[in-house]
Amino acid sequence: MSTLKTALLAAAAFGVIATAPAHAMDEKTSACLITKTDTNPFFVKMKEGAEAKAAELGILLKSFAGKVDGDHETQVAAIETCIADGAKGILITASDTSSIVSAVKQARDAGLLVIALDTPLEPIDAADATFATDNFLAGELIGKWAAATLGAEAANAKIATLDLAVSQPSVDVLRNQGFLQGFGVDLGDPNVIGDETDPRLVGSDVTQGNEEGGRRAMENLLAKDPTINVVHTINEPAAAGAYEALKAIGREGDVLIVSVDGGCPGVANVKDGVIGATSQQYPLLMASLGIEAIAAWAKDGTKPVPTEGKDFFDTGVALVTDKPVDGVESISVAEGMDKCWG
Repeated sequence: MSTLKTALLAAAAFGVIATAPAHAMDEKTSACLITKTDTNPFFVKMKEGAEAKAAELGILLKSFAGKVDGDHETQVAAIETCIADGAKGILITASDTSSIVSAVKQARDAGLLVIALDTPLEPIDAADATFATDNFLAGELIGKWAAATLGAEAANAKIATLDLAVSQPSVDVLRNQGFLQGFGVDLGDPNVIGDETDPRLVGSDVTQGNEEGGRRAMENLLAKDPTINVVHTINEPAAAGAYEALKAIGREGDVLIVSVDGGCPGVANVKDGVIGATSQQYPLLMASLGIEAIAAWAKDGTKPVPTEGKDFFDTGVALVTDKPVDGVESISVAEGMDKCWG
């Protein structure tokens, strides 16, 4: 059974709950969605999923976003607004997963259900629940695929990692460390980016999760070592930027780029050869389940529970490539286009 299908079946069994003090639900039930930005296609689709489910359930949804990825202060202000407005719950993809905890605590103390989407808080139990991709697994899949694609030459790889932010939010660390482990690099502290000693690692730089940041980071790392031939990127906009930097020096055809998101533009870039493989996640499902959870909390105080054996609700991941390798399960680009942003 596919990972996505498993996640959907698990979602259908969402009635398994933990109880909390009851709350009355009425026509004024409101919820907030707070994303890192409102320009990244991933968060655009997440917002669409939340809006559709809120309309279906009769919930008033208010959406907020940082000005750029990493805009922590705007997210804190949004939480304060949601508390003041009497929202029943908040869905948040945090830019700074540890610094946001104090604001999240204020919301929970005020009786709001707080659910992290995609990006776990630090610690993860700072939120009432987390609906997310297994981001370590997402990284591990593209790492295994890249190593298998290179074969014996993986031992001589020159690897660059294009990560998210200096603050190293949890999603950044999980994808980076998963990729390195999948590729066969011995990890240092699995909670930290950049402490590995493998000589194949050229270095890492941050991108803010956007195309311009990906281009700049790639240029910086190429200046350090122009022979880089494997690039891990935090997401597909960063991958697109890295590709443009490589194209500018005529190396776009001999560097293997892998990424995470599986959005429709990203899957198209896999088809076009910009990205070799990407791990696809499902933001629409994350957001719609989050709205359902807030509705349940508002109605009778029930909370969601995590996927068995994990400390979060796993919404699934699938490797997308048209160049499959033995030992790494994947789906085709055509399948990825059918499922993108699901």
